[in-house]
Amino acid sequence: METLVIVIHVLACIFLIGAVMLQSGHEGMGVIFGGGSSTMFGSTGAGGILVKVTAGLATVFLLTSLGYNILTGNKVTDQESIMLQQANPAAQTTAPAEPAKPGITFKDTGDDAKSE
Repeated sequence: METLVIVIHVLACIFLIGAVMLQSGHEGMGVIFGGGSSTMFGSTGAGGILVKVTAGLATVFLLTSLGYNILTGNKVTDQESIMLQQANPAAQTTAPAEPAKPGITFKDTGDDAKSE
């Protein structure tokens, strides 16, 4: 079921990007007052079907996002959480002590008292 929701979601994303890219950009304030009537789709632009397709794809995108979150979001596992371990100090374990590292010693060569 999760795979089906993801496939529908990805397809909706791809088609939604295409639908948004197909819409014409507004040319400024002249469009509000009736300017820009020489477009391919007429004076109203590609408003009718393209806006409805974009709204439908956006709805599918929203529903698949919420559906996938509901399908995968509330799974309770038996594993201990790091956050729960911090809240319960008794559940914390201490790390084993590291073995002592050998120290580094330097030989004294006796060249400390060199004269000029």
